Amino acid sequence: MPSLQETIVPAPAKRVRRITVLISGSGSNLQALLDAAGTPSLPNAAITHVISSRSAAYGLTRARTANPPIPTSVCALKTFQNKNPGATREDYDSEVARLVLDSKPDLIVLAGWMHILSDRFLRILSGEIEPPSKPALGPPQPASLPTQTEPIPSKPSGSDATTTSSTSATTELDASISKLSIQPNSEQSTSAPQSQSTSEKEPDTSAKLPPAPETLHFPIPIINLHPALPGAFDGANAIGRAFDAFHAGQVEGTGVMVHRVVAEVDRGEPLVVRKVEIKKEDKVEDLEARIHEFSQPP
Repeated sequence: MPSLQETIVPAPAKRVRRITVLISGSGSNLQALLDAAGTPSLPNAAITHVISSRSAAYGLTRARTANPPIPTSVCALKTFQNKNPGATREDYDSEVARLVLDSKPDLIVLAGWMHILSDRFLRILSGEIEPPSKPALGPPQPASLPTQTEPIPSKPSGSDATTTSSTSATTELDASISKLSIQPNSEQSTSAPQSQSTSEKEPDTSAKLPPAPETLHFPIPIINLHPALPGAFDGANAIGRAFDAFHAGQVEGTGVMVHRVVAEVDRGEPLVVRKVEIKKEDKVEDLEARIHEFSQPP
C-alpha cells in the first residue's frame, strides 16, 4: 500500500484532480471551492461530488445548479439509523466512506461537515479495511431543491468540521489544496472495493466532469478548515473559547488553519496556519467577522 508521502507528489497534468466535498449546511465554503476550481487558486482540479449529512442543506442546491451540475449524495444519520435498526455511528461512517469511495476522489474536503469522523472512516479511506459491500440506504426520493432561506443548524459539540459562512475563509482552503498537489488516482494503484452507488446524479454530466479512474490510490487525503491555531481550542466553538481565553488573559490572539484529518479531533498536520488578532474592544461577533474576512485578497 502506498504511504501518505508517496501519495502527496506532484500531480501529472494529464488528468484533472477530483475533489469530493462533505457538507452539512449552506455550502458557502463549497461555493468558494466551485468558483476557484480550474483557476490559479485551485488549478487542475474540479469538484466532482458533494455529500451532505442533511437533505435540506442549501449546499446541495449549489452543487446541483453549478455548471456543469455536480452529482450529490445524502446520508443523514437519523435516516440511516431508522432504516438500519441497531446500527452504530461506525456503521454510519462506513456508509459515508462507501459513498466517498464511489465518487472516486483524489482528495476529500470537509467544508462544514457536522459529524466527527470515526477511526473506521479513516481506515477505510486509508485502504486498511473495506467499506460495506452494498448500500445501506435505498435511492433518495425526488425532492425540491433546498432554498437558502432554510435554517442552518448550529455546529454540535465536538464536531471536527467548522461551519463558517464566509468565502474568504475558504481562501486558505484553496491554498491548502493547491499546496497538497495530490496525485490523481492511477490505474496501477490499489483497487477500491466495488459497490453500487446511491448518488443523486444529474443527467448528462459525465462528458463535462473529469472522468473517474478505474482504480483508487490509497490513502486518500482528507483536509479540514478549523478556526484556531494548532493545538489550541480543538473541536466546537473554537472562536468563542478563544475570545473568552483572551479576556481571561490566557492567550494573546487566535488564528485559523487547514489541517489533515486524523483520529484526534483537529490534531492533524497543519498545512496552512494564519494568526488573527483579538482586540480588547472586540465583541465575539467582531472576532468571528475578522476570522472570516482576514484572508481576503486585496
